[in-house]
This record gives sequence, structure tokens and C-alpha cells, in this order.
Amino acid sequence: MKNTYKAVEVSAPGVLRVVERQVSEPGAGQVRIRVEACGTCHTDAATVTGVYPGLTLPRVPGHEVVGRIESLGNGVSKWKIGQRVGVGLVAGEDGVCEPCRRGDIVNCQNPVVLGVTADGGYAEVMIVEARAIASVPDELASSEAAPLLCAGITTYNALRNAGLRGGDLVAVQGVGGLGHLGIQFARHMGFCTVAIGRGREKEKLAKDLGAHVYIDTAVEDAAAVLQRMGGARAILATATNGAAMGPLVSGLSARGKLIVVGVPQDPIQLNAFPLVFGGRSIYGSLTGTPIDGEDTLAFSVLENIRPMIETVPLDQAADAYGRMMQGKARFRMVLVTKDGVARSAKQPA
Repeated sequence: MKNTYKAVEVSAPGVLRVVERQVSEPGAGQVRIRVEACGTCHTDAATVTGVYPGLTLPRVPGHEVVGRIESLGNGVSKWKIGQRVGVGLVAGEDGVCEPCRRGDIVNCQNPVVLGVTADGGYAEVMIVEARAIASVPDELASSEAAPLLCAGITTYNALRNAGLRGGDLVAVQGVGGLGHLGIQFARHMGFCTVAIGRGREKEKLAKDLGAHVYIDTAVEDAAAVLQRMGGARAILATATNGAAMGPLVSGLSARGKLIVVGVPQDPIQLNAFPLVFGGRSIYGSLTGTPIDGEDTLAFSVLENIRPMIETVPLDQAADAYGRMMQGKARFRMVLVTKDGVARSAKQPA
């Protein structure tokens, strides 16, 4: 085995470069993963642009990672060499802050953040905390599983933890990287699913993904249409447009919830009247735990839910990142290493 590996690091704000690094051994409680696939995500921009609080460069981005364990640190007993695993954004917790002590490790005040406080998956090799990894089912290709560990778990958890019932009217704002998965999850969870997008050209895709109804905001007021349908019990806001999110509160039913999972740069402006009169609410939802990741992957296998992806070689990471940031990806860009390509070639068609 080579004692070096290829990685794509942010050497300075806005600069992604391919480098060779020395392979190191995992510490106690860690594993070393031979990466097969890593999705690109808008959250990577906080690393690439250097704006994430406390970030130190150089740093390898990437937090939608799937690969195989090739080395175990001391004290790791659950996992085996050769096992295929994945890891997402929150890749460890301190265990002592108040959220952790209350069992809310996703909101740890001092987390290990993959691609921010620890090197991520834009690389052939990665070391990660063993407590942060999830088992990947055989039914999923590595390139399919990778986006499910961030975009997938984010939308899946937001919907399944919203207190909804089968048959409830649920809308998904945006038919993009997050939204195209949110629509699939909502439909397969048994909700009356409404997709909200801009432009009639997105209607067929939205309905192919499982939407019962498509609302084109270029010609219709989404909130008014939802109210005519009885009001949405929940609206999953995935498109990163604060100006478009705020008015959606008026489309909620009494006690309805606007769940924000896409993070816009512009403010979300709200009218307090529909919040107070009707007891409506707005809140955010962030990723999940490693076992939540396994649940997401298992549900995706069960219901045949898959991300729409474009794969590119690892050394073209800068181009893939650029396509994502320019909105040209359909819908998730996934970096594939030589090991990932070799494994895929061995799999039966």
C-alpha cells in the first residue's frame, strides 16, 4: 500500500488544490477510511471561502463520505476492516456540554465538524471518529449513499420528527439538491405531497419524484394555493431564498410548521399575524446522528429512494464545486476516487 494519498485541500480562501499527503494511523477510538465517494454540498462553501468560525487552513472539505475501513485505532470493537461505512457533517461530540448531557449530540457546542475542524472526504483517505460512522447497505452504490448522509438525512429527519401523520398535506419548497430528496421522502412517508418551484419546466420532474401537486410560483401565490387546499401541516423549506420562505407561513394550517433546512444568505422576513393567529411556527432542522444516517439509508433502500447525481473524478473537485455553487448541478455532485471507480466496476450490473 502506498504511504501517500491524494487529497484536495483549501490552501487559501477560494483556492482548492490537489496535494499528496502522508498516510497516518488512526488514534484511539478512530478509524481510517479508504474513500470511495464524497458528495459536494453548499455547506462546503464555508470551508472553501474560509468564513466558518474557527476554521484553520489548509483544510480538506467534504462531509458526505462513503468508503471502506482499512485501519482500526485502539479501542474500536464494533467495526471491521473492509466494512463499508459513511460519515456526515457532525462527526463527533464533546460529550460534556449541556446539549450532549441532555442527549442532543447534534447540537453539541464543541462538535467535530467534518471538513471544518477535521479533514473531510475530498480525499482518497480520511481518519474519522469511530462513533461518527454509519453502516452502508449493500443495495446502495457508494456514490448514491454519499449524498444521503447529508442532504438525505437532513430532509428525512426534518419530516419524520415533525409530528406528522399519514395523509397530512406537506409541501416542499424547492426542487433542487435538498428538495428532490424531500419530495421523495414526503411521498413515501404517506403525505399528500406538494412541490413548490419556479417555472413550469420543473413540474414533470416534481411529479416524477412523487409530488401529487406542483405549484409554479412564477404564476401562482403558493400560500394562497395551499390555503385553498386546506393549509399545509408542514412546509419543508429547502431552496436557499429567504425572501421566498417568509410568505409561506401564510400557507400553513393552524398549528402548521415551516421547517427550514436550506440556509439562505438573505434574511427571512415574517409577518407575525399568521404566527400568532393560528399558532403556526417556524424552526430549523440540522442533520442527525450516525444511527439517524443508518435509518435514512435503510428507508431509502426500502422505498427505492435515490439522489439524482453527477459523478466526477476526485482531482476535478474544483470544477464540481464550481458547478454546484453556480446552480448547474443536477442535483448532487459526487466526487469518486479511483477506489470507488474500481469497486463500481466489480459490482454486477
